[in-house]
Amino acid sequence: MRATLTSLILLGALLGLPCAAKAPVNLTAEQDHRNMLDQLGIAAIRPGPSGDEKAPNAANTDEAKANPYPDWPQILVAGDGSKVSTSEQWWQKRRPEIVEAFEREVVGRVPANVPGVTWTVEASETEFINWKRVTATKLMAHVDNSAYPEIAVDFPVMLILPEGAAQKPVPVLVMFTWGAIKFPAPVQPQPDEIGRINAAMKAELIARDPSLAAVFARYPGYDLVTPAPFPPPPGSGPEERIQQLVADGWGVALVNPTHIQADNGAGLTRGIIGLTNQGQPRKPEDWGALRAWAWGASRVMDYLETRPEVDSKHVGIEGVSRYGKAALVTMAFDQRFDLGLIGSAGEGGVSPYRRNYGEMVESLAGSGQYHWMAGNFLKYAGPKTAKDLPVDSHMLIALAAPRKVFISYGVPEMGDALWLDQQGSYMATVAAGSVWKLLGAKDLGVGNDYQTAKMPPVLTPLLEGELAWRQHDGGHTDAPNMVHFLKWADGKIGRQSGVP
Repeated sequence: MRATLTSLILLGALLGLPCAAKAPVNLTAEQDHRNMLDQLGIAAIRPGPSGDEKAPNAANTDEAKANPYPDWPQILVAGDGSKVSTSEQWWQKRRPEIVEAFEREVVGRVPANVPGVTWTVEASETEFINWKRVTATKLMAHVDNSAYPEIAVDFPVMLILPEGAAQKPVPVLVMFTWGAIKFPAPVQPQPDEIGRINAAMKAELIARDPSLAAVFARYPGYDLVTPAPFPPPPGSGPEERIQQLVADGWGVALVNPTHIQADNGAGLTRGIIGLTNQGQPRKPEDWGALRAWAWGASRVMDYLETRPEVDSKHVGIEGVSRYGKAALVTMAFDQRFDLGLIGSAGEGGVSPYRRNYGEMVESLAGSGQYHWMAGNFLKYAGPKTAKDLPVDSHMLIALAAPRKVFISYGVPEMGDALWLDQQGSYMATVAAGSVWKLLGAKDLGVGNDYQTAKMPPVLTPLLEGELAWRQHDGGHTDAPNMVHFLKWADGKIGRQSGVP
């Protein structure tokens, strides 16, 4: 019987018939985290600090203790010790070294077997955002899962293009967002259509529960669906950033990264990472969620390049917090993105791993956040330390050079916590600037000595260069900086700004 079964399986394989695939492995985040530590031969890692300043293990926020490893890896010194002094040396030698180190030790590698993506238009309509006519199109990306049907990865994107884009292509900002992907200002049915909807809904409810007929009879003026007020009340339309982008003539593409890859360790055997691994746990160099989310942004870029209304040479990527990290990773690994608005990205994004201030390597390596990173990253929370990392955040920023990067932060008093290490992030931005200058672009214009760099006062714009910095006086958001980003970006890409 066993021989016969084996023969049937071999015959099926020869004929190209599908064989039953293993179901995805189900692990909790803690179990998956333990599995990765076992692969690395690590019994335990150091716990990360607490964001609660009253906790016994509260994160350090004392600048005097913040730099246990003051000397960071040198961006413009190659692995063999030679100095990098020309753009050719950067592109041909140093940049590939840095990319390799980040892929191997920090964010992981995108596997060669990632399936292709096909796009469909689910719906499209003309809408008005603050009296500006736009075309809003809901797209659906389907990742080919024919090699492993047990996992499906489909993610929606809302593309908003202002009127006139068909005549003159417009820049587009791809925005990582939370929540459902919805039309920004849906067109409402006409009054007679609303009346028919109400009548049909009442009839259906009465058919299910005849006693409701008496209820509706007692309240003849009650409707289940009512027209939206016109004009819409303040705060009822799309968020202010989208309004500002549309007003300035930009397009917007909204994508929720968790539709591509879940934001937890338990989801690593599903989503795009699970699909490419056919439902099995990761290996130490496999990609984490930050790289997977960036991969999703790149697939959006693939689609945007097919749309004649889009100025595909001037597409940007935006994100805040963990999505700010993913936006910076997108800029680092996909050079088609011309601009980045990187909001409050903190550790794993802009703030340095080697700093002892707020969030630390041990925080990212714990079971709550390790899924953002490659498995190999866990080594630096035990037995190694941040000092042993071959790269740091200033080098991730530098991978975007000489393109346009706007680093945005808020203030702790309004909720952009000290945990994010704004000062360290400024130091990293200063250090990264040397690559912009090497490549003939402008940096912050304050020199590149990160060890003595002091963050400028809040609301001070450092926006002259292709590398820019501004700390607004709001909280954990980049919204107060959107108008400043637009003015800066418009100037850098040579278009007339509509921002007052």
